[in-house]
Amino acid sequence: MSEFRNERDTMGDMQVPADALYGASTARAVENFPIAKRPVPPEVIHGFGYLKGACARANQELGKLDTKIVEAILAAADEVAQGKHDSHFPVDVFQTGSGTSTNMNANEVIANLANVELGFGCGAKGEQGAVHPNDHVNMGQSSNDTFPTAMHIAAALTMGTGLIPALDRLAGELDRKSREWDELVKIGRTHLMDATPIRVGQVFSGYAAQARLSKVRAERALKRVEENMPIGGTAVGTGINTHPEFARRVCKILSDQLGNKFCEAANHPEAQAAKDTFVEAHGELKTIAVALSKIANDIRHLGSGPRCGIAELNLPTIQPGSSIMPGKVNPVICESVIQVTCRVLGNDSVVTTAGLGGVGSIFELNVAMPVMIDAFLDSVRLLTNVVNVFREKLLVGLEVNEARCRELIDQSLMMVTSLAPAIGYDRATALAKDAFKSGKTIRELCREQQVLPEAELEIALDPRRMTEPRA
Repeated sequence: MSEFRNERDTMGDMQVPADALYGASTARAVENFPIAKRPVPPEVIHGFGYLKGACARANQELGKLDTKIVEAILAAADEVAQGKHDSHFPVDVFQTGSGTSTNMNANEVIANLANVELGFGCGAKGEQGAVHPNDHVNMGQSSNDTFPTAMHIAAALTMGTGLIPALDRLAGELDRKSREWDELVKIGRTHLMDATPIRVGQVFSGYAAQARLSKVRAERALKRVEENMPIGGTAVGTGINTHPEFARRVCKILSDQLGNKFCEAANHPEAQAAKDTFVEAHGELKTIAVALSKIANDIRHLGSGPRCGIAELNLPTIQPGSSIMPGKVNPVICESVIQVTCRVLGNDSVVTTAGLGGVGSIFELNVAMPVMIDAFLDSVRLLTNVVNVFREKLLVGLEVNEARCRELIDQSLMMVTSLAPAIGYDRATALAKDAFKSGKTIRELCREQQVLPEAELEIALDPRRMTEPRA
């Protein structure tokens, strides 16, 4: 049996692997772009599956396709959407900037699957009654509006089903910690130097607020990609060769099927020529990454030690930290979060550069869409996974070292701050300097110098009272 079959496209004959569901156009692209040796993300392929099915149904509603062909396309497109044929989408990320090769890959795979269902073989597009990848699967469409629309679908689904729920769970866990530790007081720090006391619960309430705001940012990004769908613009945003109702119907079908709120772009030339929506949405992802890095970095520093660092937090011990130092344990989960942030910041540069006029966006089309969505989805995927790991492997088992917190509060020179209203800033400064020079605590020095009556001193130096406003 031959390892290849011969197929023909508008450029002539092409050898296609015998068992491939794709056709000549895809085979050409595989030959032309052996660059990253990494195909377009599967989420985009699944998005194409949903999109091609919605397009077929819309064309049926508009009287453009007969039922038999539509049903075959729908069955094939659903299999693509469910990821059953990912191995038949081999086109490299670094391909034609419009994603034409991937659009044709989807058209050919769906047409061939449909033709097999109808009793034809692969490559039967020219036979009477067979499904044609361009005339039927791609009806009323162009790569210039389908690839970006698949980008929107993929981004919406990955954020909606992965990142947003993960951030919600993260905020919930941080909220629980903030309530559980609300009566535990530790020393605060500004500029990496001692400051006034703060409750551990207050610190974690700040982290929880960052997580909640991160969820809001992810929801904003989701809304932006839902509301600016390019489908219906075809070649240059004018809608040539498609029905005026086509885009609205496709968006409704997709919304009903997936539970999103997809809307046709208000301006098709903008939706196709520019990718500002993705630049904006990834800006939200970048901010989320920065917030996560702040939380993780704080926690790893607060857990530093265990004897020669701050050691106010006890991080879960999940693996040995050194191949040479026995018993060493490192804040590896925090480090993972920080590294993800580095990657997301890099991806933001890719998305931004791909959106720039003269680089990706020029005249009526952005020509850096595959690399843009590859970077975007990489960020969503990494953030989703690291948020889940951070919560499950670190936050759930995180503990407060209460004894260490009390010890550091007693040693802090900034406990003198609460005395300033009673004795004045200058005298309080002198006390702090004397305490540092003598090695005594503020409490010890105040008692020696009888700065305040004992009862007043106890109230003034109560760490818990220092953690909230007082009249």
